[in-house]
Amino acid sequence: MKRVIVDFKKLTPEILKLAVERYPYGYDDSDIISFKNAKGETIKAVEVVTDDTKFMIKISQNLEVTMENYDETDYDDFDDDDPEAVQEPELDEED
Repeated sequence: MKRVIVDFKKLTPEILKLAVERYPYGYDDSDIISFKNAKGETIKAVEVVTDDTKFMIKISQNLEVTMENYDETDYDDFDDDDPEAVQEPELDEED
C-alpha cells in the first residue's frame, strides 16, 4: 500500500470528502498520528485510507475549519479530468 503525506494546501475534493466521511464529527487526539518525515521533522496527521493508498493529512487549523465547513455541493463544479480546475458558471446573456 502506498503512503502519501498530504498538506492542507494540496487536498483534492476527493481526499477532503474521505476525511469528512472518516471523521464526521471532527478528529480528536486519539485520531492523530505522529511520525518523522525524511527530513527528521515530526509530522502530526490524520489517516484516510483508500483501496491502494494511505493518505496522511497534515494537521492544521485550516484543515479543521475546512472539514467543519465542508459541503459536498461546493465541489460539484469540478471538472472530472482536472479536479483543480473549477468550471465557470454559464451566464444568461442579456439583450
